[in-house]
Amino acid sequence: MTQPAWMETIFDRTPTLPVGGLVDPVVHDASPSARRQRTVNFAAKRYADMMFVSGLDRATADRHFRLRVAQPPSGLRAHVPDPVLQAEADHDFAAGRIVIEADPADRRATVRWDDTVGRAVARPGYGSILLGPHAALAFDPKALSRHRPDADLPGPRGGGVDARPEPSTLAGALDVFFAGSPGVYGVLVASPDRVLVERYSAFGSPDRATPSWSMTKAITCTVMGRLIHEGWLRSMHDPAPAPLWSDPCGIHRLITPDHLVRMRSGLGFPVRHEDGRTTIGFENSAVYQDAGDAFLAAQRSLVATVPGSVFRYVNSGMNVLGAIIRDQIERRNLPYHQTAYGLLVDRLGMGSYQHSADLTGNLIASGAGYATLRDYAKLGVLYLNDGVWNGERLLPEGWVDYALTATHTGTSYAACFRSNIQGAFPDLPPDTAWASGASDQKIFILRRHRLTVAVSNETDHAMDMAALNRLIATAIGCYT
Repeated sequence: MTQPAWMETIFDRTPTLPVGGLVDPVVHDASPSARRQRTVNFAAKRYADMMFVSGLDRATADRHFRLRVAQPPSGLRAHVPDPVLQAEADHDFAAGRIVIEADPADRRATVRWDDTVGRAVARPGYGSILLGPHAALAFDPKALSRHRPDADLPGPRGGGVDARPEPSTLAGALDVFFAGSPGVYGVLVASPDRVLVERYSAFGSPDRATPSWSMTKAITCTVMGRLIHEGWLRSMHDPAPAPLWSDPCGIHRLITPDHLVRMRSGLGFPVRHEDGRTTIGFENSAVYQDAGDAFLAAQRSLVATVPGSVFRYVNSGMNVLGAIIRDQIERRNLPYHQTAYGLLVDRLGMGSYQHSADLTGNLIASGAGYATLRDYAKLGVLYLNDGVWNGERLLPEGWVDYALTATHTGTSYAACFRSNIQGAFPDLPPDTAWASGASDQKIFILRRHRLTVAVSNETDHAMDMAALNRLIATAIGCYT
């Protein structure tokens, strides 16, 4: 019997990917040697972060440093750490076989673990840049002209801070919080009109730029709002216009920017293990451990779950958004780095803020930004004011509700912000939202009370979250 011409034959032959399709999915090497390389890479980045971006001296950086080994990417379930390599690294670190060198003149950190070498450098405006085993950058980090806050305006909108005594009840809550949070740089409470209170630890200060890690996701999401407001993009619900996802019939076209910011993209990749197994993994830290093109690697991810169906926190989706932002800037023949800052953070006068770039010059969209607490608070104020800054609307109407509201069951995650609908902070209102970083860096947005609270913490140091909950609740009582 002859098959009718109208019958679909695609299942009887191997399809050919079209030109421009995704033909080279990234494969993650989880071998011990690759994990050792990632371990020294991340250690080098941490020292470049601390010494050459945050400006800590070597002795303070040494006290803050925690050796963290690279783990294989996990599946959809919670990550289960592998203690074997960590134990080996801890032993070799104690024995002096892991050596950390810092070159202040070049703002360079180098970490050696026997013959494995990782490097990172810091450049103004580009944060701490991971070189890994490479000796030099693959781009020219040209000087950037940054907009500083108006010194005549009171903080947080401007640069002026009217220091006032802490209310006694709040002073007590701050004492308890700092006593239980040895890695904390500082905490700041502000209304849209002024900085109400700020306190810093012995190694913190008002002008010290501190790590944000995944708070940077909130910056990236907000830049997407700016692109929509400026008419560069139409919606968060159209197919994500990533440069490598150009095949209109490709499965990646099922992914929307909304899926990306709500961690429902389904993006994963094959993980090749030492024993020959290949599993599907989901990337949470490789972007900070692999010295390469973060935007290219993110777009080369596979679609491992149906887009929109499963919550899985990954960094790759945010770097797809970073690729979209860069593409939208460059297709308008605008300078990428200068425009990326000018779209949002420089409009807010966040002069201390800087993204970390990757080896090729992409401003990593998923994390590793830095700013002072006073500048972090500016993002909170933008959201308190419904996307309006100094009388000018910067975000679409309705954007703040969209970004701060969790719209899927099973998670309190919103659009790169976290919400309090499950009572993570029991003394705060359910509509509290916050940008959140890996080591408890946070920008709280308390719309009902017209307050924002910014807190910064050093990487891998525990923070007293119960004391933070009481501190913010006390601030609400003092200032509203």
